[in-house]
Amino acid sequence: MTEPRPHTHHSLLRLRRLGIDTYQEPVLYMHRDCPVCHSEGFEAQSRVELAVGERTVVATLNVVQGGFLAVGEAGVSEAAWRLLEAPEGALVSLRHPPPLESLGHVRAKIYGRKLTAPALHSVIEDVAAGRYSELQLAAFVTACAGDRLDREETIALTRAMVDVGERIDWGSGQVLDKHCVGGLPGNRTTMIIVPIVAACGLRMPKTSSRAITSPAGTADSMETLAPVDLDVPEIRRVVERTGGCIVWGGSVRLSPADDILIRVERPLDLDSQGQLVASVLSKKAAAGSTHVIIDVPVGPTAKVRSAAAAHALAHQLEATAQAVGLHLRVVRTDGTAPVGYGIGPALEARDVLAVLRNEASAPPDLAQRALLLAGHLLELGGAAPAGGGFAVAEEVLTGGRAWRKFQEICEAQGGMRELRQAPHRHEFLARRSGSVLGVDNRRLARIAKLAGAPHAAAAGIDLHVRVGDFVERGEPLFSVHAESPGALAYALDYAALQTETVHVSEDA
Repeated sequence: MTEPRPHTHHSLLRLRRLGIDTYQEPVLYMHRDCPVCHSEGFEAQSRVELAVGERTVVATLNVVQGGFLAVGEAGVSEAAWRLLEAPEGALVSLRHPPPLESLGHVRAKIYGRKLTAPALHSVIEDVAAGRYSELQLAAFVTACAGDRLDREETIALTRAMVDVGERIDWGSGQVLDKHCVGGLPGNRTTMIIVPIVAACGLRMPKTSSRAITSPAGTADSMETLAPVDLDVPEIRRVVERTGGCIVWGGSVRLSPADDILIRVERPLDLDSQGQLVASVLSKKAAAGSTHVIIDVPVGPTAKVRSAAAAHALAHQLEATAQAVGLHLRVVRTDGTAPVGYGIGPALEARDVLAVLRNEASAPPDLAQRALLLAGHLLELGGAAPAGGGFAVAEEVLTGGRAWRKFQEICEAQGGMRELRQAPHRHEFLARRSGSVLGVDNRRLARIAKLAGAPHAAAAGIDLHVRVGDFVERGEPLFSVHAESPGALAYALDYAALQTETVHVSEDA
């Protein structure tokens, strides 16, 4: 949203809601013979400022022809409609938005210049206000990709992302939090950790993200069981009642520029280290966290592929956390294979429930990883002695207190839901007998995404084997789940070409 400016009378058109889903990007549609198009010099992909009363938004123009839209109408996408909050038929004025001076800093970065703190604040302020088009956002994301942000730039980016959004103040006392840098399918430990920590009397208001480049984020999986789109007063109510929550951070404008950048990072499949650090820590600082555990899975097909890369990331996380006032501990974990059996929102939530309920079918690796990280948080928060956090967390889980707390949190967030199951499934069978030597995280995640995850909540992969298992020829290695035949076929076409997604030895 931009500050309202005077609009001239000749640029008035009738607002029309077209019902077109453009995700979070505001889009404007105008007829090619519209007099405003000609008088203002608007062209396809122009950035246009729309205003209805005091509400103003900058949108990207698409030019249409034929009878789809009248020449006196300004059609808008659902994203623009939500921002304008105006009735259909209202008069909307249009004009060119002011020049984006901050875009000059992006161009300078593309050509190798360092971004100063004021420059980054200017860029992020414009990003959060919706002044950048998708192309301009992509330019900024690409300019910062890889290792193009140094320590000072990463700290400045983190501070800028916190400054332009809301902050939650929990008052005195510790506020615990946890984050995984990603790249490991099925690693849904947060939904187990939060009830363990809250059951021990500590505060853990967890604001989680949706998937960026993975088949599921914590918010995606939690949403299959309970509402996650809560505002700040609702979050406070849940935490005061239960000690914890698991909600989507994007609904409360905590580091809102990050959510906009994620929108572009997802289709580009880019997640640079500096932006990753700024994304994670800006959300933690804005959420009012004081003590944070960062899970860094390391493996050849994880996001962090080597010990050296993990060390560099940990160093950047620790330096940035110190600069923004967070107590942080980095925990490096095994990232060689997926965690649990399910990959995809509902399938991962199913594994979480099995662990919390102490079911015999629960994936032991998911339980052990969650207990390890929960133990670190309990020690960091003073609820367990050094080295004794795992045992305390294990007692809370096996004694049923974590499951009861999780149910309490779900009810406080709006009520617990039944998990959906995908109606379309296909098993991939072992082509030979032998031992499972390895699993390709990236290929499995790709198959799950092609099947529809995370947007189709029940879609994904159910993994039937673990590294070290012996399988007979013809036994299932994994199943692909989809909510439509087309999505299933799309995933199967890709999966059929990936001969070593699950690597089986040539044992006799």
